[in-house]
Amino acid sequence: MSFNLRTHLLAGHVLPALPLALTRTRRWNERRQRALIRYYSDAGAGGVAVGVHSTQFAIRAPKIGLYEPVLQLAADSARSWRGPKSPPFVLIAGLCGPTAQAVGEAKIALSHGYHAGLLSLGAWAREPERAILRHCRTVAREIPLVGFYLQPAVGGRNFSYRFWRDFAEIPEVVAIKIAPFDRYRTLDVVRAVLEAGRDDVALYTGNDDNIIADLMTPFSFGGRTRFIAGGLLGQWGVWTERAVAMLWAIQSARRKPRLAADWLTQNAAITDANAALFDPAHAFAGCLPGIHEVLRRQGLLETTACLNPEERLSPGQAAEISRVTKAYPWLVDDEFVHAGRDRWLA
Repeated sequence: MSFNLRTHLLAGHVLPALPLALTRTRRWNERRQRALIRYYSDAGAGGVAVGVHSTQFAIRAPKIGLYEPVLQLAADSARSWRGPKSPPFVLIAGLCGPTAQAVGEAKIALSHGYHAGLLSLGAWAREPERAILRHCRTVAREIPLVGFYLQPAVGGRNFSYRFWRDFAEIPEVVAIKIAPFDRYRTLDVVRAVLEAGRDDVALYTGNDDNIIADLMTPFSFGGRTRFIAGGLLGQWGVWTERAVAMLWAIQSARRKPRLAADWLTQNAAITDANAALFDPAHAFAGCLPGIHEVLRRQGLLETTACLNPEERLSPGQAAEISRVTKAYPWLVDDEFVHAGRDRWLA
């Protein structure tokens, strides 16, 4: 089914960041990778981001060579599982590296039917913002662009308000994932988009530490008021069915005149749960294995293994995941996964 990309993103959706499924010997597990795509589809996600941080940047290494195979499998799995009459499902490809690499990845993504590219700027840590904007404009001429403000703790850098104001002027930008884990810098992006008058650019939270507050806040700048539409989140790569239900409830609550106080309580609970998964206690060292551990416990992944053998659960992290799973059962979709797992793995 064809669809309008901007309209779909502006409507607001749960967009999980796809984890990489491996065997215990760190070989790619295609069966379980397909199962994750099927899970997200049946859970009600509005799309998926592939080749991003959760999919592990090392898939691009020549000796591993998994960037295109993972993108192709994810796209083919989504199309074959959903069928032509299913609701729209957006495919977003992670793009990174210098300009030639990012352009090459954009062309690969387009060849497999991806709708947009999420542009990581981690390789531009020391370049002036003018040069980075030229890079963004060049990549945007290849594929509709989703901007990405990534927190410095996991490879991002800080940008000025002026950078985001100029970025918002790029015609091909369709959305921005806001993930600096910083309220001041989150406001920079929202303000830049609103003051640029870009009502056609969707705002998506990537701030896993403040999800509900991001989604419930009416931001007002330049005479315009906007909500952050949805989330493109590593956190939503697990317990996805519950995340979809939560986003629907938030979208309904935003139409009411008063914010119920229990949303703030739930925001704190999700931040607590995210701390167990993303491991800020150890500078986010266990963020990928933490996601894998939830999916392993649910039987969707075989192991918590990452391509890098040094990436493993931090001391005490498994116990923290057990604690938050027990403390916040409303976050957990174990019953949904149990009901569908055998079909997804078939």
